[in-house]
Amino acid sequence: MTGRVTGRTGAVDAHHHVWDLAVRDQDWISGPELAPLRRNFTIGDLAPEAHAAGVSRTVLVQTVTVAEETPEFLALAAGNDLIGGVVGWTDLTRPDVADELARLRALPGGRHLKGIRHQVQGEPDPEWLVREDVQRGLAAVAEAGLVYDLVVLPHQLPACTRAAQRRPELTFVLDHLGKPSIAAGQVQPWATDVRALAALPNTVCKLSGMVTEADPRGWTTDDLTPYADTVLDAFGPGRLMFGSDWPVCTLAASYAEVADTAGRLTAKLGESEREAVFAGTATRVYGL
Repeated sequence: MTGRVTGRTGAVDAHHHVWDLAVRDQDWISGPELAPLRRNFTIGDLAPEAHAAGVSRTVLVQTVTVAEETPEFLALAAGNDLIGGVVGWTDLTRPDVADELARLRALPGGRHLKGIRHQVQGEPDPEWLVREDVQRGLAAVAEAGLVYDLVVLPHQLPACTRAAQRRPELTFVLDHLGKPSIAAGQVQPWATDVRALAALPNTVCKLSGMVTEADPRGWTTDDLTPYADTVLDAFGPGRLMFGSDWPVCTLAASYAEVADTAGRLTAKLGESEREAVFAGTATRVYGL
């Protein structure tokens, strides 16, 4: 491997972020461990690294629960060919969520809105996803023809499964494998819970975020393999998609290293299966 996710161009990076601290603080970037992220990261910074890895389209994902961010991302996507889709944020519990989704889609760049995400990992209620008000919001997301990205911690996976069972008309995309404890080498109960989620046909998983869940003092591809193999087996290549999680990944690896590692983790797949992981699944699920 040479830092390219596939042997040719045309790959999709299904998960990355950008931010400008002059526009808005990213209040989650705190403490010495995250200090390298306390600067601006722009689509101009990403583009040469993505292209060098064979990536020609990306999905830009929300970072903060601020209503103004999603319109900004949509406008950015409208003016940049690299961004194929946006996963934005809106308050799922607001009674007029359907109207708000329609408003977002009518904005400049609104056709790039492909999904919604909320920082469920920060919710103290492990049952947040199955609350009645949240379920109404998820129904509106499905009605709008959007998907729902899940950013959760391992203990929240059972609620993800129940939410997906209750909303079979909605596609749920699990970010970062559900953040298993790779640094601790802990596979269970995460593996059992992620397989239960994968058993539902309306679920998809991103092969993303692993390097920052691994040992920050140094990790190897072998450290990630049990987790990648689990989701490959559970979801299959047709429901798995590559994501860099740039620039968060830079805490543990460069973009090229993340791309190279993803290539190594999927090296045993056939060509059509790799095409699904690195382009086809994301293109289909997000309607790129």
